[in-house]
Amino acid sequence: MTKKSINFSIAIDGSSASGKTTGSKILSKKFKFKLLSSGKLYRYLAYKIINNKNRYDKKFIIYQSKNINLNNLKHKRLYSLEVTKLASIIAKKKYIRNALKKFQINFIKKNKKVIIEGRDIASKIMPNADLKIFFKCSNKEKAKRRLKEYKKANKNVKLSEIEKSLKLRDSSDKNRKESPLIFVKGAVLVDTTKLTIKQMEFKLVKLVKQKLFNKYGNI
Repeated sequence: MTKKSINFSIAIDGSSASGKTTGSKILSKKFKFKLLSSGKLYRYLAYKIINNKNRYDKKFIIYQSKNINLNNLKHKRLYSLEVTKLASIIAKKKYIRNALKKFQINFIKKNKKVIIEGRDIASKIMPNADLKIFFKCSNKEKAKRRLKEYKKANKNVKLSEIEKSLKLRDSSDKNRKESPLIFVKGAVLVDTTKLTIKQMEFKLVKLVKQKLFNKYGNI
């Protein structure tokens, strides 16, 4: 069995600052999987809306969703506060989620070894993934992590404010009508609250190696 003949997919879900993006990047680099962070798709559409005089109509948004390429998702401006807020709002729209689902499905079809991370991947995008991972972390620990990120960017914000913001975002993701954040049957729970990045890497790599062995044996 050669590496070229491997077809393997990993669906990763979790809340903000739970470690899912870091974990996804670790696995992508370690096993040479193609990685897509679905949240960037919503950020891109939010960015296009804002930069087209807040053009918030269905025709425009669907057109933009059909013309996304991976290079579009590398823009630093996708992480502005304005874009972040709008991305969270439009992610609740069914027609937008359906439009972006097509992009994600095509991404899977084009790559034999793929990881997609987000909030509805195992439930809506990759229900038949070879491995489903759900990241969780205590709200206090998530806030501490996010505070470190803000300090690097010289942003003046209090830990209590971040905790409140993350709690509201988690509640919104879990209770939204369209594609809520849920733990699906068969997923592996990874609680990163007390894990270092090295410990998380060890756990994740072991998981993937075991799943690959179960499917292909020694490769």
